[in-house]
Amino acid sequence: MRGERRAVVPDMPYMDIVLRELAAGDIDTGAVFGRHVHWGFWADPEKAGRSSEDFGVAAEHMSQRVCETADIQHGMRVLDCGCGIGGTIASLNDRLSDMQLVGLNVDSRQLDVARSLVHARPGNVVDFVEADACALPFPDESFDVVLAVECIFHFPSRRRFLREVRRVLRPGGRLAFSDFLTRPTSRQALSTLDNLRRAPQIDYFGKTSKLPATLYGYLAMLGLARLTVRSYADVTRNIMPSYDVLCRRYERYGGETLVEAGRRMQDALHRGAMAYVMFSVEKMTSHEPGGFEVAGGAAALP
Repeated sequence: MRGERRAVVPDMPYMDIVLRELAAGDIDTGAVFGRHVHWGFWADPEKAGRSSEDFGVAAEHMSQRVCETADIQHGMRVLDCGCGIGGTIASLNDRLSDMQLVGLNVDSRQLDVARSLVHARPGNVVDFVEADACALPFPDESFDVVLAVECIFHFPSRRRFLREVRRVLRPGGRLAFSDFLTRPTSRQALSTLDNLRRAPQIDYFGKTSKLPATLYGYLAMLGLARLTVRSYADVTRNIMPSYDVLCRRYERYGGETLVEAGRRMQDALHRGAMAYVMFSVEKMTSHEPGGFEVAGGAAALP
């Protein structure tokens, strides 16, 4: 283990509400956020159901899709950074055997919920660790796969996180993650992003970078961290039904101001000013040069 630094509980108002409602046994909150605390993935968004239960199923699909991009197999050691209340760890524990699964989060409250919900199946090992994803308390080359499902924008530094990922991955190990990108490709897109950045309600989602990295900014950071892109997918359209469900919930506990924040994010995605993407990247061997090429031509970057 590295250091004994204790992480700081993040300022995320939305999580305060979610945890409070889960503790109170709110049925609707349990349906939406009882396992995962991230957006959903719908294979056919035009036909998507928009009930709370539909959202819960879609959130599980999102988690499984990110895991699939990492090609996780039986017998692996997997670290889920920003693990929330343990949904992705629970999903892997349910589906795979001989696994060593570690969930990491800075928020001890979320980890307490995760420990109460996720129990290792026979043959699996499950552990939850309170720590900063930019200062991982693990030895070098100790994981086959690192995951980060829709959480990197909460971390203090994307660059430091990616460097730490490379350090703890074994040679040939993989990182799979989902995140928001900015795509300032037009004056309209830039105006949309500026409106989103200036919205005071956006702090409801936590102290984040507010405006995500661009695609080529991400490629540069991955190259500097000596992580090779295996696959890339823009799944923006597949997450859009999330906002209809979530804005309905915002009306319950935040009124029109939070609904406006949600709709501003939805509008930025709809106009192409932002995108929701998934990456799968691989740790380069020591003799490989850094770069932005997709490994084996696995995907074409825009």
